Amino acid sequence: MTHDEALKELRRIAHERAFGGYFGADTLIQAGLDALLAGVESESLAMLAGLGRNEELEAPELFERVLYELGLDVDVPADARAARWALAYWLAGHMVDGSLDPAAGAFRIWRDVAWDLDYPDELHPLVVCAYNLDDWDEHWGVPVEKLKGEAIEAAARFLKRQSSAGHS
Repeated sequence: MTHDEALKELRRIAHERAFGGYFGADTLIQAGLDALLAGVESESLAMLAGLGRNEELEAPELFERVLYELGLDVDVPADARAARWALAYWLAGHMVDGSLDPAAGAFRIWRDVAWDLDYPDELHPLVVCAYNLDDWDEHWGVPVEKLKGEAIEAAARFLKRQSSAGHS
């Protein structure tokens, strides 16, 4: 793992945790170890990477300190609706940049955002993509890659609307 890949993984975990995702201590410690071995430097990183089984309860707090020290801490809006919109934009961005499988991203937007926001029109194309991808089988006569491409296009259109629309 390279230095940049390690930072990217730390950033991904930070965002997932900020939006309510759970990672066990073993995952946080492994991310710390991977980052340390990749040459990432932080005062608390070696402590995180070196935690033993009987010290796992310290992992979340140390992980947060590492994020702070590296400037990777995530600021999620306090307002629940704004936080859901922020999650949708973050997921869509990762679908478009290729770091998140389009089926997984569309499904998470459907499950973790659209439902909470009472299915707003802006998310409708992504919800349709999620539904189609979730329901797809080889008898449809449409390759799953085509549906994934449509999901990426829908995510890109959604992101373009971001600058012109304020959501709260």
